[in-house]
Amino acid sequence: MLKVSRQADGRPEIFFSVQGEGRNMGRPSVFLRLALCNLACAWCDTKYTWDWQHFDPREQVLEMAAPDAENEITRPNCKHLVVTGGEPTLQQKQLIPLLKRLRDQGIGVEMETNGTVAPIPELALLVDHWNVSPKLESSGNPPSKREVSSAYAFFAALPSADFKYVVHDERDLAEVRGLVSKYNLESEKVFLMPQARDRETLLEKSRWLVEVCKREGYRFSTRLHVLLWGDARGV
Repeated sequence: MLKVSRQADGRPEIFFSVQGEGRNMGRPSVFLRLALCNLACAWCDTKYTWDWQHFDPREQVLEMAAPDAENEITRPNCKHLVVTGGEPTLQQKQLIPLLKRLRDQGIGVEMETNGTVAPIPELALLVDHWNVSPKLESSGNPPSKREVSSAYAFFAALPSADFKYVVHDERDLAEVRGLVSKYNLESEKVFLMPQARDRETLLEKSRWLVEVCKREGYRFSTRLHVLLWGDARGV
């Protein structure tokens, strides 16, 4: 059974929208938001998937069998699935039967991850694109939790993985440069994205961060869903 985030009306947080971040930004996609996470980012906008001090898991989490999730995912007749969270790699074995069924129907799979858990080989073969978002010091997570060298190195060597860093301010940039050098990341695969949950903050930080990307050769990613819908859930 998969532990899926539950929307306010009780339905699973499986929805049809466009990818708002990274290489596939703007692509029509079905989103599957899973519950549970192994990190605790101070600025996280999906704390309802893991912060059980402030949210009740009985209200926020729904258990779903693979066929039920498949029915919801295939309803819009969209050929691109984004598995997000929470942290999807915490439910690797539960995901495999679902992703196999979807791949058999010609549906491509993109997975968003914090990059601290390497996928098992069977899962890695089912994912077309990895949207890896390692956390920086400004996230509030200790180094031992936010940077797991073996997992980092695995994704760094994976041709299908991009690295998307959420940048809060200038202090984050030195850490990004150090990680890019340490793991020998190609600048073409490094995206910088502003940390923002409202349109005004996003635009303000974007103007500064675009100049950084131009100067240092990284790619820029906005948060398209924030520009369009703000901090709304399930869009």
